[in-house]
Amino acid sequence: MAERVDDLWISDGMDLTQCSYEQMYQRFRWRIPALYNIGVSACDRHAAIHPNHPAILYDRGDGNHETWTFSDLRDASNRLANALEGLGCKRGDRVAILLSQCPQVPVAHLAVYKMGGIAVPLFTLFGTDALQYRLSDSGARVLITDLANAERLRDLWPELPDLTHIVIVDDAGASSGEPQYHSVHVRAGKASLVGYERAYLHWNDLLLASSPTYTPAQTTSDDPAIIIYTSGTTGPAKGALHGHRILLGHLPGVSLPHEFAPQQGDLFWTPADWAWIGGLFDVLFPALHWGVPVLARRMRKFDPELAFSLMERWSVRNVFLPPTSLKMMRQISNPQERWRLQLRTVASGGEPLGQETLDWGRTTLGKEIHEFYGQTECNLVLSNNAKLFAPRPNSMGRPVPGHRIAVIDERGEEVGPGELGEVAVRRPDPAMFLSYWNRPEQTAVKFVGDWMRTGDLGRVDSDGYFYFVGRTDDVILSAGYRIGPAEVEEAVIKHPSVLMSAAVASPDPLRGEIVKLFVQLRPGWDATPALAREIQDWVKTRVGAHEYPREIEFVDSFPMTPSGKIQRHVLKRREYQRKGVPWR
Repeated sequence: MAERVDDLWISDGMDLTQCSYEQMYQRFRWRIPALYNIGVSACDRHAAIHPNHPAILYDRGDGNHETWTFSDLRDASNRLANALEGLGCKRGDRVAILLSQCPQVPVAHLAVYKMGGIAVPLFTLFGTDALQYRLSDSGARVLITDLANAERLRDLWPELPDLTHIVIVDDAGASSGEPQYHSVHVRAGKASLVGYERAYLHWNDLLLASSPTYTPAQTTSDDPAIIIYTSGTTGPAKGALHGHRILLGHLPGVSLPHEFAPQQGDLFWTPADWAWIGGLFDVLFPALHWGVPVLARRMRKFDPELAFSLMERWSVRNVFLPPTSLKMMRQISNPQERWRLQLRTVASGGEPLGQETLDWGRTTLGKEIHEFYGQTECNLVLSNNAKLFAPRPNSMGRPVPGHRIAVIDERGEEVGPGELGEVAVRRPDPAMFLSYWNRPEQTAVKFVGDWMRTGDLGRVDSDGYFYFVGRTDDVILSAGYRIGPAEVEEAVIKHPSVLMSAAVASPDPLRGEIVKLFVQLRPGWDATPALAREIQDWVKTRVGAHEYPREIEFVDSFPMTPSGKIQRHVLKRREYQRKGVPWR
């Protein structure tokens, strides 16, 4: 049932598989309709033509599974849209979704989009402070979650005046104290609870009391659809507000690393949480837009053996694996002898992988791992595709057709090949955010002219390949040298003892800052002073004496973002505090 991508985003209908990268990039033209709604695009239009085609394959983890067709998604999301309106939600209202991978996640998103609301996805791994901040900042009126997470928020609810209803999907994982659900009444096909305050409602009651017929709101491609909160590495997390066009803007960037997806027989899966832009718009909604099924599986903590087992059991064809997941999978011995995989494509993004992981993909998975690049504010703008051009070591790839990318200086001027600068994306761009939620000043600072600043340092070579150097706030200023952590970490990961590492700045009275390296060792290695000296010499001979880590600390784990990135700013702050230097 997969649609032809070239009919969606190439102006003259040329066959993507029969042209060069240069031809594709030069002849690309966006087709962004004036009226566009994600709920209709990713669900209703398929349900009207292929109602029984699988959309979500839900592995429950107990030996059972559920198959949700596009008509199932349409009917359930229609019922929920009616229910939300019955609760008093109107166009532009925010609805928060706090759930792990399960069919109710796309149902909730589709319902919110259809009614013209704004979805607010939240990680189940967030602590209560993080949840309270995001619910308060977004002004969410309704929260859709499970009982276990509802219990965590019970004591916080009085401090969230905008939140009027909590809809509970099920009671999986509940410990005690099930809330008292309000009865649901029906009025004109919509569940009616207007007037109730602080009401717990059960998902099944709401849907059963509501009509499966619904007329979606007429939304434009620029109308707000979703707020995705950034990791908050520099101050409080900011909500990136995106329009409905975010889905169309992602299609080329998903198709390219997946070798011209969709193809017949494709089936997508990712362990990435569906609250992260990587889970939602690198996998879930592009696949649904194309009519391609998606595998869902709750996985609170990534299990590499389970990942291999799932890919084998479900004959997964297309997988997006975050870098941390790939590094954990590399620790499994002889996976090619234990599992028979049918992968067609493997993609990854979020952190540089390093040559060792790329080589492992070729030899063990039998696939080229296509790295891509983007961020919450504008995602999937650089990518690799070995069928179009040969990937280069440590490169994020080349610009995805439809996106203008450059390395710029502080004035917003493009720098020359090989020069260090900030990676930037030129507007207008359909994948680009509308603004930061309620933060016009920070939105303005994000731009210099028409360039959206990513905050990432990088270089571009003469052939248009981009290379990540580090976050602008991760740069280490040592004795006049500007050192990015990526090159140091890439050298270290090749040492046989190193599983993961993070290079950060540590204050130094002589050099201003030095490179401090945190190292997590592979099993069987002992953290000794001799090994630390060996790793220092290893880096010195590979990247230079000015960049080698003058201090090494062995750790058992790293502070991580919910999307699986090492929080270098946390480690850096610790270093400054440890040495009694004010944190800037």
